[in-house]
Amino acid sequence: MLHCPSPPLPRRNSMTDLIRQSARQVHDLLTRREITPADLVEVAISRITEVDGAVNAVPIRCFDRARQQAKNPQLPASKLGGIPFVIKDNAAVGDVRWTGGTPIFADRMATESDRTIALIERNGGIPLGKANLSELGGANTTNAVLGTTCNPWNTALTCGGSSGGSAVALATGQVWLAHGNDVAGSLRIPASFCGVAGLRPTPGRVPRRSILNPFDTIFVDGPMARDIGDLAFFFDAMTGFDSADPLSAPSPDAPFLPMALTPDRPLRAAWSADLGCLPVDDEVRALGEAFVTALQKDGTRIEAACPDFAGALPALLTLRGVNYVTNWEPVLEQHRHRFTPEVMGDIEHGLRQTPSSIGAAERYRAEMYRRVIGFLNEYEVLITPSTPILPFPVETMWPQEIAGVRQETYIDWIAITAITSLLACPVMAMPVGFSRGGLPFGVQIIGRPRSEARLFQIGAAIERLFGLKPTIISPKQAEIG
Repeated sequence: MLHCPSPPLPRRNSMTDLIRQSARQVHDLLTRREITPADLVEVAISRITEVDGAVNAVPIRCFDRARQQAKNPQLPASKLGGIPFVIKDNAAVGDVRWTGGTPIFADRMATESDRTIALIERNGGIPLGKANLSELGGANTTNAVLGTTCNPWNTALTCGGSSGGSAVALATGQVWLAHGNDVAGSLRIPASFCGVAGLRPTPGRVPRRSILNPFDTIFVDGPMARDIGDLAFFFDAMTGFDSADPLSAPSPDAPFLPMALTPDRPLRAAWSADLGCLPVDDEVRALGEAFVTALQKDGTRIEAACPDFAGALPALLTLRGVNYVTNWEPVLEQHRHRFTPEVMGDIEHGLRQTPSSIGAAERYRAEMYRRVIGFLNEYEVLITPSTPILPFPVETMWPQEIAGVRQETYIDWIAITAITSLLACPVMAMPVGFSRGGLPFGVQIIGRPRSEARLFQIGAAIERLFGLKPTIISPKQAEIG
């Protein structure tokens, strides 16, 4: 996913030219007034109209709103310059339908944009539509309101979730930037399955959308993009302090983009295919071994090592269940029949917890955090596969078995990302290669708290080493250009 500067474009760019450009490149064109925000809006609308019917990434659209917003003469001077983007449909955009992917809110309309989205709009982003997501949780982008989103590399397969619509919209060239959020891997899993990049930031870096528990340290909003440079470019437009989010804080080390443009390999990295306790598919292990070998040949000091994560999954399930009770118990009696079996299982698991079991889970989390921070004082980053398995059939809600090990819940198969969400550390997901069948393979890079700037440098160095350029995919694997 290496960003290579393109030669100057002609003054009037074809649709194909523009959708193949990076967000930074179209921002340069906007700044030089060679194109307008209205041009980009129309290009994106045309692309959505052309390809989205095959993947269902952006089922809710606000084209007229975007066209009106694009008329603002101040946009070209803003951070994003008037670049269109999509928003995961669990965040609000003013005067746009906001379903959350659940029948409970199927007809809800937002009166105003959530603080995360409002900040991006103030910084020059233009919402173009709402990206599809999993139904109240999960890692397969399908729901009873907006339908199923397919993986553009093979439309018979899942794109992952829950920020699947955002990842697919990027991979298919419908937009240059996309909003997502992450509780248990929702930014990282679809990034891996679709060959794009995502960042789960340290809690507080990005003012979060309105959530019932503003003191929660597991849910975060974050950026998605086609390469590391664009990821940093978008992240710069999302960070900042907002008093409505008590975890948010100023970002003294912004801007992040210069860090992404100065690649620098890690001083010492650790690699673990399985966190020492999880089943991983043989092909994913092999792809991981090839990734490590390539880094070592390039001179990166990377070793097989991992903190102790034994016992993390039970603690995760306990705390996740409690979180789901906090969020959904107020509507449980009225809408019990509308919850998916998987989410209902989370809620019921939470309701069964005792004060003692919750206390034990919190103690485990604290101890695990201390172990990992000690580990990250020795190794600058811990790198793992983003998923333990490659994309599976889209009609399968979650794999029942991985490497011969039965998956008891839908959380089991995403444990490699869900467990690391407990750490409150920043995690970057990025593509680093392809499977034998031509499907993207990605890794997650876990850093010390508030080390996003360093992660951008490391991610850019890895991106440069593997030389993978952003690819625009037309569904059924046909490439543009």
